[in-house]
Amino acid sequence: MPSKTDPPPFRSGYVSIAGRPNVGKSTLLNRVLGEKIAIISRKPNTTRNRILGIRNLTHAQIIFLDTPGISSGSFGHKAQKQLNRYMVKEAMKACGDADLILLMIEATRPWQDEDLFTLKNISRLNLPAFLLINKIDRVGKPSLLPLINQSQRQGPFKEIFPVSALTGHGVDELVDTIPSYLPEGPAYFPEDLITDQAERFLAAETVREKVFALTDKEVPYSTAVTIEEFKEAPDIIRISALIHVEHDSQKGILIGKNGAMLKKIGTLARRELEEFLAQRVFLKLLVRVEKNWTRNPKSLRKLGYQGPN
Repeated sequence: MPSKTDPPPFRSGYVSIAGRPNVGKSTLLNRVLGEKIAIISRKPNTTRNRILGIRNLTHAQIIFLDTPGISSGSFGHKAQKQLNRYMVKEAMKACGDADLILLMIEATRPWQDEDLFTLKNISRLNLPAFLLINKIDRVGKPSLLPLINQSQRQGPFKEIFPVSALTGHGVDELVDTIPSYLPEGPAYFPEDLITDQAERFLAAETVREKVFALTDKEVPYSTAVTIEEFKEAPDIIRISALIHVEHDSQKGILIGKNGAMLKKIGTLARRELEEFLAQRVFLKLLVRVEKNWTRNPKSLRKLGYQGPN
């Protein structure tokens, strides 16, 4: 029998963050880790791959999986794009691999059709789930209790947390509660690691985030970024990135008049990379047309997205 002075058993496991597009999943991951490893944007469907983040506690290691947004539209006419199908497949695979699922909805727009669609899909996995009611900083306290009561009727959630991923409200309580739902076991990753993503991937994602921030309409959704060169020297990191678009008109938009847009994208990305890498960065950007790459399985694989089977 363990004595009363024995420390609690160490627990570790995978926790998937699921929800419809633009609900705040990546913002939550960055908040939990205290570092920005997932790109964010006001535009939906920014996240395309599963992003892994590691939070180490005294007696637990929580491995968070940020997932692409799940929506019913992904299975409709938009599903003709191989990229959309890939993103939904990535999200469901990450949820299926988890020990616990965090379903996130918005306090400002609760239980939309897409929320119910996501709930239906993750319910089929028969895994324990928390409900996170995000963006509570945008609503009054009197509206929260009725929303919690309504949410309790939607499904058998183990816990319900009103949170604000933006301000951090409720996030510490969430993190403290998660370990009790994880299995006993050793840490999967070293204590000093917060993600398994390579610096090349993070560099590509940083450039893509700036494209999302500075362009509109179809341009950000038709953009992929690959890293052609990543060379580390004692005093500087030299990065060459290739921005892929689907049409010549999109290339013109990204370059801009006299190269102004491309320069702006590069400046913002370089500054953020220097902060993250804690070193001076030389960033070279080029734009190339890859015709209809979001619809072409071969092009998807070439640009780092494994097309659906």
